[in-house]
Amino acid sequence: MERLIFDLILQKKQTMKNLLFIICLISFSTLNAQVHPHALGLRAGGSNFGTGGELSYQMGINEVNRLELDLGFRGRNYGHGVSNSTFALSAIYHWAFNITEGLNWYIGPGAQLGFYRYNNYYNEKDKLYTNGSGIAIGIGGQIGLEYDFSDLDVPLLLSLDTRPMWSFSNYYGGFGYGGAFAIRYIF
Repeated sequence: MERLIFDLILQKKQTMKNLLFIICLISFSTLNAQVHPHALGLRAGGSNFGTGGELSYQMGINEVNRLELDLGFRGRNYGHGVSNSTFALSAIYHWAFNITEGLNWYIGPGAQLGFYRYNNYYNEKDKLYTNGSGIAIGIGGQIGLEYDFSDLDVPLLLSLDTRPMWSFSNYYGGFGYGGAFAIRYIF
């Protein structure tokens, strides 16, 4: 009998937690961030298969949604003829939510199409050095925080985010993510 009462209390506690979580989600969804028609800038960061520096463009779709398009390039020379380079286009759909005046968070799904090239890469499977190139396709998302200075009459948007992606390619395949910092001009 005691066990039954204990289990009922745990179930009610879990139900209350779930209800509180749903209430928080609903209340956050009513606090919409200000999504601007256009923002253009640079996004810099890294990951194990992504790009290091990106030209970033955001286009407002409505008051709470936007599309982010990032065109990036990363090249690395390891010495002794070993190098790799990546060129990629990422597209992310955002839902933006206001936390407090000027501070927002955003989340959304996305995809990436990339082209890569490597020289003198050691292939563990075949136990030899190879050269090659190919296409990588990634799916994932993005979550981040941003501060919008437009309330202070400064057309600037600063953000810090992460973009977890699952990449499908022979060279950069698998799951990866990395953090990035972005600065954008709002217009």
